[in-house]
Amino acid sequence: MGYQRGGAVLSGGGSAAAKPRLLDEVRRRLRLKHYSLRTERIYVGWIRAFIRFSDRRHPSTLGGPEVEAFLSHLAVTRDVAPSTQNQALSALLFLYREVLGTELPWLDGVVRAKRQRRVPTVLSIDEVQRLLAGMEGRAWLVASLLYGTGMRLMEGLRLRIKDIDFARHEIVIREGKGGKDRRTVLPASLVDPLRREVERAIRLHAGDLAAGRGETRLPHALARKYPRAARETGWQFVFASERRSIDPLDGVERRHHLDEDFLARAMKRARHHAGIHKPVSAHTLRHSFATHLLEAGYDLRTIQELLGHKDVSTTQIYTHVLNKGGRGVVSPLDRAG
Repeated sequence: MGYQRGGAVLSGGGSAAAKPRLLDEVRRRLRLKHYSLRTERIYVGWIRAFIRFSDRRHPSTLGGPEVEAFLSHLAVTRDVAPSTQNQALSALLFLYREVLGTELPWLDGVVRAKRQRRVPTVLSIDEVQRLLAGMEGRAWLVASLLYGTGMRLMEGLRLRIKDIDFARHEIVIREGKGGKDRRTVLPASLVDPLRREVERAIRLHAGDLAAGRGETRLPHALARKYPRAARETGWQFVFASERRSIDPLDGVERRHHLDEDFLARAMKRARHHAGIHKPVSAHTLRHSFATHLLEAGYDLRTIQELLGHKDVSTTQIYTHVLNKGGRGVVSPLDRAG
Protein backbone atom coordinates (compact mmCIF):
# COMPACT_ATOMS: atom_id res chain seq x y z
CA MET A 1 0.00 0.00 0.00
CA GLY A 2 1.41 3.38 -0.92
CA TYR A 3 2.15 6.26 1.44
CA GLN A 4 1.81 9.85 0.31
CA ARG A 5 4.60 12.27 1.19
CA GLY A 6 4.60 15.78 -0.12
CA GLY A 7 2.56 14.78 -3.15
CA ALA A 8 4.77 11.80 -4.02
CA VAL A 9 3.89 8.18 -3.48
CA LEU A 10 6.22 5.80 -1.70
CA SER A 11 5.32 2.32 -2.83
CA GLY A 12 5.10 -0.46 -0.33
CA GLY A 13 5.11 -3.02 -3.12
CA GLY A 14 3.08 -3.02 -6.33
CA SER A 15 2.16 -0.03 -8.46
CA ALA A 16 0.55 3.13 -7.11
CA ALA A 17 -2.27 2.70 -9.62
CA ALA A 18 -3.08 -0.76 -8.28
CA LYS A 19 -3.21 0.19 -4.63
CA PRO A 20 -4.56 3.41 -3.04
CA ARG A 21 -2.31 5.70 -1.06
CA LEU A 22 -2.38 5.05 2.65
CA LEU A 23 -4.01 8.30 3.75
CA ASP A 24 -6.53 8.12 0.92
CA GLU A 25 -7.51 4.67 2.17
CA VAL A 26 -7.75 5.99 5.74
CA ARG A 27 -10.15 8.69 4.54
CA ARG A 28 -12.17 6.19 2.54
CA ARG A 29 -12.59 3.88 5.54
CA LEU A 30 -13.50 6.76 7.84
CA ARG A 31 -16.20 7.92 5.42
CA LEU A 32 -17.46 4.39 4.97
CA LYS A 33 -17.99 4.23 8.73
CA HIS A 34 -19.63 7.68 8.79
CA TYR A 35 -16.99 9.49 10.85
CA SER A 36 -17.29 13.27 10.73
CA LEU A 37 -15.03 15.38 8.53
CA ARG A 38 -13.64 16.92 11.69
CA THR A 39 -12.63 13.49 13.05
CA GLU A 40 -11.21 12.56 9.66
CA ARG A 41 -8.89 15.55 9.68
CA ILE A 42 -7.79 14.86 13.25
CA TYR A 43 -7.10 11.16 12.61
CA VAL A 44 -5.17 11.86 9.40
CA GLY A 45 -3.14 14.47 11.25
CA TRP A 46 -2.15 12.01 13.99
CA ILE A 47 -1.27 9.31 11.48
CA ARG A 48 0.95 11.77 9.62
CA ALA A 49 2.62 12.74 12.91
CA PHE A 50 3.23 9.06 13.75
CA ILE A 51 4.83 8.43 10.35
CA ARG A 52 7.10 11.46 10.70
CA PHE A 53 8.08 10.39 14.22
CA SER A 54 8.94 6.92 12.88
CA ASP A 55 11.39 8.26 10.29
CA ARG A 56 8.74 8.12 7.55
CA ARG A 57 8.56 4.36 7.56
CA HIS A 58 5.34 2.78 6.34
CA PRO A 59 3.07 1.84 9.29
CA SER A 60 2.78 -1.73 7.96
CA THR A 61 6.44 -2.19 8.89
CA LEU A 62 5.83 -0.85 12.40
CA GLY A 63 3.88 -2.20 15.35
CA GLY A 64 3.26 -2.06 19.09
CA PRO A 65 6.75 -0.88 20.19
CA GLU A 66 6.72 2.02 17.74
CA VAL A 67 3.20 3.03 18.72
CA GLU A 68 4.19 2.88 22.40
CA ALA A 69 7.25 5.05 21.70
CA PHE A 70 5.13 7.65 19.87
CA LEU A 71 2.46 7.84 22.57
CA SER A 72 5.09 8.05 25.31
CA HIS A 73 6.80 10.83 23.34
CA LEU A 74 3.53 12.77 23.37
CA ALA A 75 3.25 12.46 27.15
CA VAL A 76 6.91 12.96 28.13
CA THR A 77 8.34 15.33 25.52
CA ARG A 78 5.29 17.21 24.33
CA ASP A 79 3.47 17.08 27.69
CA VAL A 80 0.06 16.67 26.07
CA ALA A 81 -3.19 16.25 27.98
CA PRO A 82 -4.58 12.72 28.53
CA SER A 83 -7.44 13.42 26.13
CA THR A 84 -4.96 14.41 23.41
CA GLN A 85 -2.93 11.23 23.93
CA ASN A 86 -6.11 9.14 23.82
CA GLN A 87 -7.11 10.88 20.59
CA ALA A 88 -3.79 9.92 19.01
CA LEU A 89 -4.21 6.35 20.24
CA SER A 90 -7.70 6.14 18.72
CA ALA A 91 -6.36 7.32 15.37
CA LEU A 92 -3.61 4.70 15.35
CA LEU A 93 -5.94 1.93 16.46
CA PHE A 94 -8.23 2.84 13.56
CA LEU A 95 -5.28 2.79 11.17
CA TYR A 96 -4.12 -0.67 12.20
CA ARG A 97 -7.50 -2.33 12.72
CA GLU A 98 -9.56 -0.84 9.90
CA VAL A 99 -6.97 -0.03 7.24
CA LEU A 100 -4.03 -2.39 7.75
CA GLY A 101 -6.10 -5.23 9.22
CA THR A 102 -3.73 -5.71 12.14
CA GLU A 103 -4.48 -5.88 15.85
CA LEU A 104 -1.96 -4.03 17.98
CA PRO A 105 -0.76 -5.86 21.11
CA TRP A 106 -1.64 -4.49 24.52
CA LEU A 107 0.24 -1.23 24.89
CA ASP A 108 1.37 -1.76 28.47
CA GLY A 109 4.61 0.15 27.99
CA VAL A 110 3.01 3.50 27.16
CA VAL A 111 3.84 6.36 29.51
CA ARG A 112 0.40 7.82 30.20
CA ALA A 113 -0.17 11.55 30.23
CA LYS A 114 -0.94 12.73 33.73
CA ARG A 115 -4.63 13.28 34.29
CA GLN A 116 -5.19 16.44 36.29
CA ARG A 117 -8.56 17.08 37.83
CA ARG A 118 -9.66 20.54 36.82
CA VAL A 119 -12.89 22.36 37.41
CA PRO A 120 -14.38 24.00 34.31
CA THR A 121 -14.15 27.72 33.69
CA VAL A 122 -17.53 29.26 34.43
CA LEU A 123 -18.73 32.79 33.85
CA SER A 124 -21.00 34.56 36.28
CA ILE A 125 -24.43 35.61 35.05
CA ASP A 126 -23.17 39.20 34.91
CA GLU A 127 -20.14 38.15 32.84
CA VAL A 128 -22.35 36.22 30.41
CA GLN A 129 -24.57 39.27 29.98
CA ARG A 130 -21.54 41.50 29.37
CA LEU A 131 -20.09 39.01 26.90
CA LEU A 132 -23.33 38.74 24.92
CA ALA A 133 -23.77 42.52 24.99
CA GLY A 134 -20.49 42.79 23.09
CA MET A 135 -21.79 40.59 20.27
CA GLU A 136 -24.35 41.16 17.58
CA GLY A 137 -26.12 39.51 14.69
CA ARG A 138 -25.67 35.81 14.08
CA ALA A 139 -22.69 35.54 16.43
CA TRP A 140 -24.85 36.86 19.27
CA LEU A 141 -27.64 34.44 18.39
CA VAL A 142 -25.38 31.36 18.26
CA ALA A 143 -23.65 32.29 21.53
CA SER A 144 -27.00 32.99 23.21
CA LEU A 145 -28.33 29.66 21.99
CA LEU A 146 -25.33 27.74 23.38
CA TYR A 147 -25.67 29.41 26.77
CA GLY A 148 -29.46 29.17 26.81
CA THR A 149 -29.62 25.48 25.88
CA GLY A 150 -26.33 23.90 26.98
CA MET A 151 -25.59 22.69 23.45
CA ARG A 152 -22.08 21.98 22.26
CA LEU A 153 -20.78 24.28 19.52
CA MET A 154 -21.19 21.84 16.63
CA GLU A 155 -24.61 20.75 17.89
CA GLY A 156 -25.72 24.35 17.59
CA LEU A 157 -24.17 24.98 14.19
CA ARG A 158 -25.59 21.74 12.76
CA LEU A 159 -29.10 22.47 13.98
CA ARG A 160 -31.73 21.72 11.30
CA ILE A 161 -34.94 23.69 10.75
CA LYS A 162 -37.13 20.67 11.50
CA ASP A 163 -35.59 20.19 14.96
CA ILE A 164 -36.85 23.48 16.43
CA ASP A 165 -40.31 23.14 17.94
CA PHE A 166 -41.48 26.69 18.56
CA ALA A 167 -44.87 25.58 19.89
CA ARG A 168 -43.38 23.40 22.63
CA HIS A 169 -40.35 25.64 23.26
CA GLU A 170 -38.13 22.64 22.62
CA ILE A 171 -35.08 21.79 20.52
CA VAL A 172 -34.18 18.27 19.45
CA ILE A 173 -30.45 17.67 19.21
CA ARG A 174 -29.72 14.93 16.71
CA GLU A 175 -26.67 12.71 16.91
CA GLY A 176 -24.94 14.47 19.75
CA LYS A 177 -21.81 13.11 21.34
CA GLY A 178 -21.99 9.33 21.32
CA GLY A 179 -24.51 9.41 18.46
CA LYS A 180 -27.45 10.00 20.78
CA ASP A 181 -30.48 12.27 20.33
CA ARG A 182 -31.81 14.40 23.17
CA ARG A 183 -34.10 17.34 23.88
CA THR A 184 -33.32 20.66 25.46
CA VAL A 185 -35.19 23.83 26.27
CA LEU A 186 -35.79 26.61 23.73
CA PRO A 187 -35.36 29.89 25.65
CA ALA A 188 -38.42 32.12 25.27
CA SER A 189 -36.19 35.14 24.67
CA LEU A 190 -34.72 33.47 21.56
CA VAL A 191 -38.00 32.49 19.90
CA ASP A 192 -38.32 35.61 17.74
CA PRO A 193 -34.61 35.84 16.75
CA LEU A 194 -34.60 32.14 15.86
CA ARG A 195 -37.78 32.52 13.81
CA ARG A 196 -36.07 35.25 11.81
CA GLU A 197 -33.00 33.06 11.34
CA VAL A 198 -35.16 30.18 10.15
CA GLU A 199 -36.97 32.49 7.72
CA ARG A 200 -33.59 33.62 6.39
CA ALA A 201 -32.51 30.00 5.89
CA ILE A 202 -35.77 29.26 4.06
CA ARG A 203 -35.23 32.21 1.70
CA LEU A 204 -31.68 31.08 0.93
CA HIS A 205 -32.94 27.57 0.29
CA ALA A 206 -35.64 28.83 -2.06
CA GLY A 207 -32.98 30.70 -4.01
CA ASP A 208 -30.80 27.59 -4.17
CA LEU A 209 -33.70 25.52 -5.47
CA ALA A 210 -34.40 28.13 -8.13
CA ALA A 211 -30.75 27.90 -9.17
CA GLY A 212 -31.01 24.13 -9.50
CA ARG A 213 -29.23 23.49 -6.18
CA GLY A 214 -30.70 23.28 -2.67
CA GLU A 215 -29.33 19.89 -1.63
CA THR A 216 -27.93 19.68 1.90
CA ARG A 217 -25.74 16.95 3.34
CA LEU A 218 -27.76 14.32 5.19
CA PRO A 219 -26.36 12.19 8.00
CA HIS A 220 -25.18 8.67 7.16
CA ALA A 221 -27.26 6.72 4.65
CA LEU A 222 -30.41 8.85 4.78
CA ALA A 223 -29.67 10.27 1.34
CA ARG A 224 -30.02 6.80 -0.15
CA LYS A 225 -33.04 5.88 1.94
CA TYR A 226 -34.86 9.18 1.33
CA PRO A 227 -33.42 10.57 -1.94
CA ARG A 228 -35.67 13.67 -1.89
CA ALA A 229 -35.05 14.62 1.74
CA ALA A 230 -31.83 16.53 0.99
CA ARG A 231 -33.85 19.20 -0.83
CA GLU A 232 -36.60 19.48 1.78
CA THR A 233 -36.77 22.69 3.77
CA GLY A 234 -36.82 20.96 7.15
CA TRP A 235 -33.43 19.36 6.61
CA GLN A 236 -31.66 22.66 5.88
CA PHE A 237 -29.27 24.12 8.44
CA VAL A 238 -30.71 26.93 10.56
CA PHE A 239 -27.37 28.75 10.58
CA ALA A 240 -26.81 28.43 6.85
CA SER A 241 -23.59 29.83 5.43
CA GLU A 242 -23.65 32.93 3.24
CA ARG A 243 -22.32 31.10 0.19
CA ARG A 244 -22.48 27.64 -1.24
CA SER A 245 -19.23 25.68 -1.31
CA ILE A 246 -17.84 22.38 -2.52
CA ASP A 247 -18.34 19.54 -0.05
CA PRO A 248 -14.87 17.98 0.48
CA LEU A 249 -16.43 14.57 1.10
CA ASP A 250 -18.00 14.11 -2.33
CA GLY A 251 -17.28 17.22 -4.40
CA VAL A 252 -20.94 18.34 -4.56
CA GLU A 253 -21.73 22.05 -4.25
CA ARG A 254 -23.91 22.62 -1.19
CA ARG A 255 -24.81 25.28 1.35
CA HIS A 256 -23.25 24.27 4.64
CA HIS A 257 -23.59 25.73 8.12
CA LEU A 258 -21.50 28.56 9.57
CA ASP A 259 -17.85 27.85 10.23
CA GLU A 260 -16.96 27.31 13.87
CA ASP A 261 -14.13 29.86 13.74
CA PHE A 262 -16.71 32.56 13.04
CA LEU A 263 -17.97 32.34 16.65
CA ALA A 264 -14.51 32.00 18.19
CA ARG A 265 -13.40 35.29 16.65
CA ALA A 266 -16.56 37.10 17.76
CA MET A 267 -16.26 35.77 21.32
CA LYS A 268 -12.62 36.82 21.55
CA ARG A 269 -13.51 40.39 20.58
CA ALA A 270 -16.47 40.45 22.98
CA ARG A 271 -14.40 39.10 25.88
CA HIS A 272 -11.84 41.89 25.52
CA HIS A 273 -14.58 44.49 25.12
CA ALA A 274 -16.31 43.21 28.29
CA GLY A 275 -13.08 43.21 30.33
CA ILE A 276 -13.38 39.50 31.14
CA HIS A 277 -9.99 38.03 32.02
CA LYS A 278 -11.04 34.38 32.16
CA PRO A 279 -10.42 32.20 29.10
CA VAL A 280 -13.70 32.01 27.20
CA SER A 281 -14.76 29.54 24.53
CA ALA A 282 -18.03 28.16 23.21
CA HIS A 283 -17.75 25.33 25.74
CA THR A 284 -17.49 27.89 28.56
CA LEU A 285 -21.09 28.84 27.77
CA ARG A 286 -22.13 25.18 28.17
CA HIS A 287 -20.33 24.99 31.52
CA SER A 288 -22.01 28.22 32.61
CA PHE A 289 -25.44 26.91 31.56
CA ALA A 290 -25.05 23.83 33.77
CA THR A 291 -23.64 25.72 36.74
CA HIS A 292 -26.32 28.39 36.66
CA LEU A 293 -29.04 25.73 36.55
CA LEU A 294 -27.53 24.12 39.64
CA GLU A 295 -27.45 27.49 41.36
CA ALA A 296 -31.13 27.91 40.47
CA GLY A 297 -31.97 24.65 42.28
CA TYR A 298 -32.39 22.21 39.37
CA ASP A 299 -31.38 18.63 40.14
CA LEU A 300 -28.39 16.84 38.62
CA ARG A 301 -30.49 14.31 36.70
CA THR A 302 -32.36 17.04 34.85
CA ILE A 303 -29.12 18.81 33.96
CA GLN A 304 -27.55 15.49 32.92
CA GLU A 305 -30.37 14.90 30.42
CA LEU A 306 -30.17 18.44 29.04
CA LEU A 307 -26.40 18.15 28.55
CA GLY A 308 -26.57 14.64 27.14
CA HIS A 309 -24.08 13.17 29.60
CA LYS A 310 -23.96 9.38 29.57
CA ASP A 311 -23.30 9.19 33.31
CA VAL A 312 -24.36 11.53 36.10
CA SER A 313 -20.81 11.43 37.47
CA THR A 314 -19.78 13.61 34.51
CA THR A 315 -22.39 16.17 35.48
CA GLN A 316 -21.24 16.14 39.09
CA ILE A 317 -18.17 18.17 38.21
CA TYR A 318 -20.40 21.25 38.34
CA THR A 319 -21.09 20.63 42.02
CA HIS A 320 -17.39 21.25 42.63
CA VAL A 321 -17.75 24.63 41.00
CA LEU A 322 -20.51 25.42 43.48
CA ASN A 323 -18.97 23.93 46.60
CA LYS A 324 -15.38 25.10 46.30
CA GLY A 325 -13.65 28.43 46.07
CA GLY A 326 -15.39 29.83 49.13
CA ARG A 327 -19.04 29.38 48.18
CA GLY A 328 -21.05 28.64 51.32
CA VAL A 329 -18.00 29.05 53.57
CA VAL A 330 -17.50 31.97 55.96
CA SER A 331 -13.82 32.91 56.08
CA PRO A 332 -12.27 32.97 59.58
CA LEU A 333 -10.99 36.46 58.73
CA ASP A 334 -14.59 37.66 58.40
CA ARG A 335 -15.55 35.97 61.66
CA ALA A 336 -12.66 37.59 63.43
CA GLY A 337 -13.89 40.95 62.21
